[in-house]
Amino acid sequence: MEKKTQNILILTYWDYQDALIQTYTLPYVRIISRQISAESKLFLVTLDKKATQNDSINPENNIENISILYEPFGWQGLFMWIKTMFQLIRLIRKKNISVIHAWCTPAGGMGYILAFITGKKLIIDSFEPHAFSMVEGNTWKKNSIAFKLLFWLEKKQLQKSSEVICAVEGMIEHSKKVYGITKKKYFVKPACVDLKMFSADNLKNKILLDELNLNNKITCVYAGKFGGLYLEQKTFDFFKTAFDFWGERFRILLLSNHSDEEITSYMNKANLPATVFVKKFVSHHEIPTYIGLADFAICPMKPLPSRRFCTPIKNGEYWALGLPVVITKNISDDSDIIKENEIGSVLEELNPEAYLKSIKEINTLLKSNSRLELYNKIRPIAEKYRNFEIAEKVYKQIYGI
Repeated sequence: MEKKTQNILILTYWDYQDALIQTYTLPYVRIISRQISAESKLFLVTLDKKATQNDSINPENNIENISILYEPFGWQGLFMWIKTMFQLIRLIRKKNISVIHAWCTPAGGMGYILAFITGKKLIIDSFEPHAFSMVEGNTWKKNSIAFKLLFWLEKKQLQKSSEVICAVEGMIEHSKKVYGITKKKYFVKPACVDLKMFSADNLKNKILLDELNLNNKITCVYAGKFGGLYLEQKTFDFFKTAFDFWGERFRILLLSNHSDEEITSYMNKANLPATVFVKKFVSHHEIPTYIGLADFAICPMKPLPSRRFCTPIKNGEYWALGLPVVITKNISDDSDIIKENEIGSVLEELNPEAYLKSIKEINTLLKSNSRLELYNKIRPIAEKYRNFEIAEKVYKQIYGI
């Protein structure tokens, strides 16, 4: 059967250069583009901090980037949103958009309003309880206008959508319990990883090991940020316990754009020497080679109830490179996967005793297995739980004929 033409508006809430677009959106957009007809087109909306040239950043034939200059606060921000909504309504009509595909909950709020006004089909991707996570992280109060508005928009987008894609199975029951809504068409798609990009070819690059002085060290890698949904000083307290255990053999490879001043402040409070840290900020295509230098990784996400319903993409990348992961409890399905398969350690508490217990578990794994043996043990976990084939099946069911 010939595929019908369906132009799709993909809404996001991020800058085009943000890692959430590059690693968590664009790969899936390309998968969707393979499910639709050659005559169909995808319009990817990004909120950019500065003006961008669409043609130079997005060469795909059937994917067009709609870059909107982002003004978050004040009257300029309000004017930006009003202008943006009219711009998108006009685009929906001009380009004959048939589907609005919104990425994550804030963009889903935009999607609901647009779908309500235009009558177009709405699909919510990576749906999670964002409003509650803002309260749990002490950003908002539960009685605040911001929380009530976002929670209302979460409920309305769930009601309006024809298909809902969640990161974990548990989000289906959670939606029924919290929002009082049961949908017929739920799909589950975790944060998947390019297993060709993250492969054994990236393990222990000799040139970088020499350059960064990581030979014969026990290296913990963390690729991410501190603050928000991620632990700050407590992560460095964990590093201090690791340093006390392994001594000068221990190194931390931090792949982050935090300033040197911020990192130094965290280090000083934890009484960590500067020699322990290697900090780099590298482009996405270099990330696998740098992660591959490590012996284990850490996922210091705050163990908040809402984090049960998301999947940190970094865990998939760590697993794809055969790294044991230290993770906080109740994060997605990942904490359970790590515990059940004995491929890392789960921090049940955030104190020195729990840190030391996890470090000893990692030490046992490293002493009992070579780097290649760990790769062969952990890599299949990534292939089972974070393979892009999972996403292919989901989008084929939604968009394929």
